[in-house]
Amino acid sequence: MEHYISLITKAVFIENILLAYFLGMCSFLAISKKVDASIGLGFAVTFVLTITAPTNWFIYTFFIGKGALTWAGLPEIDLSFLRPIVFIAVIAAMVQLVEMIIDRFSPALYQNLGIFLPLIAVNCSILGGSLFLVEREYTLLESTVFGFGSGLGWFLAIIAMASIRYRLRYSNVPIKLRGIGITMLLTGLLSIAFMSFGGIQL
Repeated sequence: MEHYISLITKAVFIENILLAYFLGMCSFLAISKKVDASIGLGFAVTFVLTITAPTNWFIYTFFIGKGALTWAGLPEIDLSFLRPIVFIAVIAAMVQLVEMIIDRFSPALYQNLGIFLPLIAVNCSILGGSLFLVEREYTLLESTVFGFGSGLGWFLAIIAMASIRYRLRYSNVPIKLRGIGITMLLTGLLSIAFMSFGGIQL
């Protein structure tokens, strides 16, 4: 149990997929202007990461990895070169599912997210999560925990940024820092804050 708590803590704080690896920055910077849209996108990314991580692990382990087709009597077959294409296809299918659910149950949120909802399919944080779990040789359960933790970390990061940017409306930001300038500075400060958890012994 301690191992999984350590894994999710690292995924959320120490190795936050957005603030430590800077994956998924485009939608993070664009959507974090509005708190409501940030919450919706954060939930969507968390959901997609949680279901695509174990799905891609299963596909890689039993179908496209080196020696994965041993169960079919084809141990010499190595389809690992298809890994990025297959992972992206799985992610795109899951994003389509999320898009249909949000459109059905929350049309307002669907409109707020706009083009950035289908762009989750090419959100590099989600693809990065699947690639990381393969490189780190996680098990199925570890992959699921890692996917959820990575999504939760992305969710917390975008909510924190949206909240700060909301408060900035009432602040006197220097003219030359307004807009993307102050946003990038805040992203750096958030990264330092999250990565400070690296001092914790897990």
